Amino acid sequence: MRKILEIRWHGRGGQGSKTASILLGKVAAKTGKNIQAFPEYGPERMGAPVLAYNRISDDLITLHCQVTEPSIVAVLDPTLLEVVDVTEGVPDDGIIIVNVGMEPKELKEKLEFKGEVYTVDAYGISTEEIGAPFPNTPMLGALIKAADLLDFDKFLEEVKKEFKKKFAHKPEVVDGNMNSIKRAYEEVRS
Repeated sequence: MRKILEIRWHGRGGQGSKTASILLGKVAAKTGKNIQAFPEYGPERMGAPVLAYNRISDDLITLHCQVTEPSIVAVLDPTLLEVVDVTEGVPDDGIIIVNVGMEPKELKEKLEFKGEVYTVDAYGISTEEIGAPFPNTPMLGALIKAADLLDFDKFLEEVKKEFKKKFAHKPEVVDGNMNSIKRAYEEVRS
């Protein structure tokens, strides 16, 4: 039987859910994994709830639909906890990672979720490291740690290459994003 890891990203337009899923997909592909990384589009606009997805597998991925039963959920905006059921479709042994200052135990009780819950202050980290509250890159660091998904040093190496291409004209952005990922990896709580 094939094993496909499915991830659902919850965010708001402009927070980088799509960017995070695509970056994770690119890096996983460079480690030899088969991947899918895609957003769910609708009438989204800046600030509106949005979804993005990843599928990662050692085997060929032939599914071409939404992720409805993710093993991992990453929530970039804590206000979505009041608007969206982020636990929908997540199995009892799943993982939920939320950008929130709340203690994981308290959030787990609030969500009434049986799986693992992780929290990280992605807004605070990105504000300090990048100079703006962009939670997507810190959430990548938290996800890699919580899910033990990829070798962290290899992940950092590949992400840095991607950032250097994307931000060739702004090298300070590369350093800020890399520091955000590293800090979230270290500061995520379970």
